[in-house]
Amino acid sequence: MNWTDERVEKLKRLWSEGLSASQIAAQLGGVSRNAVIGKVHRLNLPGRAKAGGSTAPARTPKRPAATPQRPANTFTSRVATTATRPAARANGAAALKEEIDHDEMQSVELVPVSRSNVVVPISRKLLLTELTERTCKWPIGDPMADDFHFCGCESADTSPYCAYHAKLAYQPVTERRRAAARQG
Repeated sequence: MNWTDERVEKLKRLWSEGLSASQIAAQLGGVSRNAVIGKVHRLNLPGRAKAGGSTAPARTPKRPAATPQRPANTFTSRVATTATRPAARANGAAALKEEIDHDEMQSVELVPVSRSNVVVPISRKLLLTELTERTCKWPIGDPMADDFHFCGCESADTSPYCAYHAKLAYQPVTERRRAAARQG
């Protein structure tokens, strides 16, 4: 099918009237909906308002997430916030739509808490090519940095991590819920 000047003009007119690509394809005949959409894009025709909607973008721009740095091995961190939370929280898909307003979030402060009963293993600082089935595969540092390495200590048969890193990776559900309740 060739796009003649008459057909292009009819396409422009129907598009500006608000017809869908399928409706335009039916009126033009001998052309598919996708061909109409492709021609509209090649002609850089302006978008149209959807029925019952607006021309504003449906999504809000993503904000960069504030990710706290990983604490030193001898400390654990506790997050203290001064944000106010709503009394009732949404469940399911509604919870995904919920966003925290930046004005509500005053500050996020990392407070190091010393734990005297924690024994941190000395890392063997292995590279990816040096790992075996019996070495800890816990990543340490920034993967893009030259000093990035893996723990490399001996791991159990059933775990990819040494005993210390397995405790960090696999926390019992009750402890996670308790920690979340303290923060919330």
